[in-house]
Amino acid sequence: MQDFSKHDRSQVRVRRVDECETLDELITHCFPAFGGAFLRRIYTILDRAIGMGCPLTLAISGPVTVSGQHQAWLIPLLEAGWIAYLSTTDAVCYHDGHRSLDAHRDGPVFEVPIWGDDGALRDERTIRVTDMAFNEDVLLDQDKFLSAVLLRPEFQRRMTGTELRYRLGAFYAEQERLNHVQPGLLSTCHRLALPIFVGAPSDGSIFLNSMKLWAMNQAGLIDSYRFDLDLHAEVYEACAYHRWGLFDNPPNALGTLILGGGVPKNYNLQPEPALGQVLGLPNVRGYNFDVQIVSAPVTDGSLSSCPPGEAVTWGKVDKDTYQHGTESMQADYSTVMPFLVKALLDNRRRYERLAAELGEEELFQREPRARGYLRPRQGYRLYEMREELVSRLTSDVKTNREWLLQSLEYALARQS
Repeated sequence: MQDFSKHDRSQVRVRRVDECETLDELITHCFPAFGGAFLRRIYTILDRAIGMGCPLTLAISGPVTVSGQHQAWLIPLLEAGWIAYLSTTDAVCYHDGHRSLDAHRDGPVFEVPIWGDDGALRDERTIRVTDMAFNEDVLLDQDKFLSAVLLRPEFQRRMTGTELRYRLGAFYAEQERLNHVQPGLLSTCHRLALPIFVGAPSDGSIFLNSMKLWAMNQAGLIDSYRFDLDLHAEVYEACAYHRWGLFDNPPNALGTLILGGGVPKNYNLQPEPALGQVLGLPNVRGYNFDVQIVSAPVTDGSLSSCPPGEAVTWGKVDKDTYQHGTESMQADYSTVMPFLVKALLDNRRRYERLAAELGEEELFQREPRARGYLRPRQGYRLYEMREELVSRLTSDVKTNREWLLQSLEYALARQS
């Protein structure tokens, strides 16, 4: 049982909102209790993680690209250079392409009532995602675009999903340039060499279009489709990045930001057991920082709702740091992320101004966390390092030969 002595207690002190000049001050001083306190704790943990230069992984589920949230706050967050890689869904990557399609460059998505007449929308060939909607032709055109891309020569081989989405991001970028629309998620990740993982690739329309081409090839309608996903290599790549964060990159620690639950959340958490429990590598630790915003209640027993403390028991979150470096908030992340990202980016801008006035070295002496905030905006560019990092992990696997061979031994029951 925890011993909350008087030394562990912090006094509740607040500030009037009309005395706050910045979002940082507002969140830090005007959210003393209840749901607001969860938001304050998440913000302060992210501020600490960023300030110490800790790479963050990002898991995000939900229709973030359909709704335009990627352009509102997600891409600005990625462009700060703090995120090492992200995991999401096939659907997020699929819908990311809609706004750059030739026939829909003026804006395919519009707002509809949540409690409207869905039968009438169906008659109008309008597809609804909560309060966002678009015409069915958007999907049909997106499917044609993806089919044409997947038939390109460079896709006719086995590859990881990270390579698929990296190459697809280049095609999205060219469409965006051609049609003069804002950059999307995949094109931004391509520019930043930021790996995108999808733990359930067959559960989405990019893969459905690949299935169509595979079926056409099976039926003899085409004889040119050789694309295939290498899931083993993709999971191994995620493990290589986690190893990099723990052993190769100061400060030898990792944090994760989880928005929503499901497969993207688990994908961000699984490299630790994969490295330590399955591959048997020594000294593998979980995340030092874990903050999540999920709508599922903790009592439903799902992966989506489980708090960081539960992940500690699996080794996915570090047991020595979780009491001060983790928090889970039950909320719809779309209601709070614009404020959190804006506050963090405002902090960076403040440090940039001070660096210009004082010089970086003097600033870093006065405010050490400025160094972490002012990491290069181009980010870690892990996708460009993947072959080297995978090779380092393979060297560790070879060194662990004896343990791994013993892990294959089990007295199976005799089959009748």
